[in-house]
Amino acid sequence: MPIAKGYAATDASQPLVPFTFERREPNADDVVIAIKYSGICHSDIHQARNEWGFSKYPMVPGHEIAGVVTAVGENVTKFKVGDHVGVGCFVDSCVGCATRDLDNEQYMPGLVQTYNDVEADGKTPTHGGYSDSIVVKEGYVLSIPGNLPLDAAAPLLCAGITLYSPLRHWKAGPGKKVAILGMGGLGHMGVKLAHAMGAHVTVLSQTLSKKEDGLKLGADEYYATSDPETFKTLAGSFDLLICTVSAPIDWNAYLGLLKVDGSMVVVGVPEHPVPVHAFPLVMGRRSLSGSMIGSIKETQEMLDFCGQHGIVCEIETIRADQINDAYERVLKSDVRYRFVIDIATL
Repeated sequence: MPIAKGYAATDASQPLVPFTFERREPNADDVVIAIKYSGICHSDIHQARNEWGFSKYPMVPGHEIAGVVTAVGENVTKFKVGDHVGVGCFVDSCVGCATRDLDNEQYMPGLVQTYNDVEADGKTPTHGGYSDSIVVKEGYVLSIPGNLPLDAAAPLLCAGITLYSPLRHWKAGPGKKVAILGMGGLGHMGVKLAHAMGAHVTVLSQTLSKKEDGLKLGADEYYATSDPETFKTLAGSFDLLICTVSAPIDWNAYLGLLKVDGSMVVVGVPEHPVPVHAFPLVMGRRSLSGSMIGSIKETQEMLDFCGQHGIVCEIETIRADQINDAYERVLKSDVRYRFVIDIATL
């Protein structure tokens, strides 16, 4: 079996360490990819440290993968050796299900995560992008437009689609007022994408420390949520508010920022239950919803959109031996705005 090298979490309380492991043999419908860059998502930290309670070890994290095709199976028709490709948050799904929905497959049974999961055979562990190679079924490989650099495109496979999907679903565009809560790895992509879609974009951030960045990236307005006047000034303002943060917030206060029929969409996952009162919802026929990544079809649409508009993530590239330091910096919000591992440094 092909041998891969990477970095793995071996225990919830230990730092990630160099790790050598076997990839599965490629099948006729598989694409073999030399990974060049892998983004670091906050969910990598949650899972490496078993903060969600379902981690399996050893675990090679990483679901923001950009690389180059090195081999294809005999039945592969979409890709050839040398193509620039990406792999996102899942590598298989319920292909045999009669109710399979290609537009919403991320919500269907049988989803196989890129790491911390098992293949469809029920026993082979999946390992992610903090490694030098990966073998993926053709239907779960994405084409990265040639004008996008692989390092800055890698986080689009999670951060990009996580914001693109709700923006498209809730029809962000001209005439719509969109608020992005949080100006981090997810939030800055929301600003770029909503701006490119033609929406009026407002950033809601704890402080004004990133205001200059936000305005450069496409925000029309920028407010500090630590200022109580913000909630008075912006009451009833937004058609759509996307919450990218997982820290505790006053949910009812943010619901009050929505227009009648407005929607607040959660993409960050709080550790504790969300306290919501009925009045902010019923008084404005407002909605509180959630969204999780996007389908393969939608992810390719997002990548093509980014290629057309020249959109990539703002990144800081690191060596593989800096992964553990990067985790600590993510927790301190000390990154603008996404860490990307240069896999050549493994």
